[in-house]
Amino acid sequence: MADLFLYGTLRYVPLLECVLGRSAESLDARQAQLADHAVRQVRDQHFPAIEACEGVSAPGLLLRGVTQQDLDALNFYEGGFDYALKQVEVRLESGEPAHAEVYFPAPGMWDTTELWDLDGWIADWGALSLRAAEEVMDLRGCKSAEEIARIFPSIRRRAASWLAAQARPEDPAHDLARDVRVHGHKRAYVNFFAMEEMDLQFRRYDGSFSPVVNRGVALVGRAAVVLPYDPVRDQVLLIEQFRAATYIAGEKSPWMWEPVAGLIDPGETPEETARREAQEEAGVAVTQLERVAEVYPSSGASGEFIHIFVGLADLDAVEGGGGLASEHEDIRSKVISFSEFIDAVDRNTYQDMPLVTAALWLARHRDRLRAHIG
Repeated sequence: MADLFLYGTLRYVPLLECVLGRSAESLDARQAQLADHAVRQVRDQHFPAIEACEGVSAPGLLLRGVTQQDLDALNFYEGGFDYALKQVEVRLESGEPAHAEVYFPAPGMWDTTELWDLDGWIADWGALSLRAAEEVMDLRGCKSAEEIARIFPSIRRRAASWLAAQARPEDPAHDLARDVRVHGHKRAYVNFFAMEEMDLQFRRYDGSFSPVVNRGVALVGRAAVVLPYDPVRDQVLLIEQFRAATYIAGEKSPWMWEPVAGLIDPGETPEETARREAQEEAGVAVTQLERVAEVYPSSGASGEFIHIFVGLADLDAVEGGGGLASEHEDIRSKVISFSEFIDAVDRNTYQDMPLVTAALWLARHRDRLRAHIG
């Protein structure tokens, strides 16, 4: 048995229950303080770090009677992020001292900012972190802690996408609690993308239930797509890059002409992603975003949800672009006239669905976008 002092996100009891795999009622957890330490927000991250700070006390949770099974679960959840357990003395609310171990980050590992606020973190990140932790702990025994750390950004993107889907309106014609029965659920493959399978039944239109069917879905998260358009010059900008997915599928021309696109990071809006990706991939500063569609591009096989925009821009001022070397992107762009673009669409030149969708929307709204040109 061991006693642990938890100072960060694991003070959120639903998250702690998820990681340990048992209810809070079975835990001996008490409020405590660690003197001469502060819990601070890590810059540009969604979690805190603890550091020595004279005259300040770090609030936390003293977890007593931690079993080896609990410790193994905690080490799996935290272990890939270069934390080490160290002995400290904490004080309970009664003033009683107690010895405990604390997960400390490696010295100099994080750049910290202001004091961390647990309630604010729960409001902003609690639900997403809990959803991500469910996937992480499901992978225990299949992936190492180091592998989890490597793919954790993708896990969080999938969690954010799931929460966004849950927030969309329910179908008034169907009650999921009555009309879908799940008999099994597994994560068949997890990496940058994930593949999940379910054995399920769904209610048919005649009121009966289908047989139990096995279905799989490719999950990646949400994406923002933007087609840059210059209404003054009546031109669009396209990018081209190699797509491994189409190559693996057997495509003999896997270099694809597309609009700008990128995955939406947790905490980022689709509009922010669209503007960021336009700058990174094409060197374009978008001045105005026109919403085209919010859709599943292949609802029979993929859970990816995309936000498609046309972005108004000055295409005579394209600077930089080409993608990020850190993401192994190798992108080139071209600017063509609208008439050349739409003629190519009519000839079925392009194979990227979001590009064709944006093209058809632009054809319908082009006159409005150009109406106020002097």
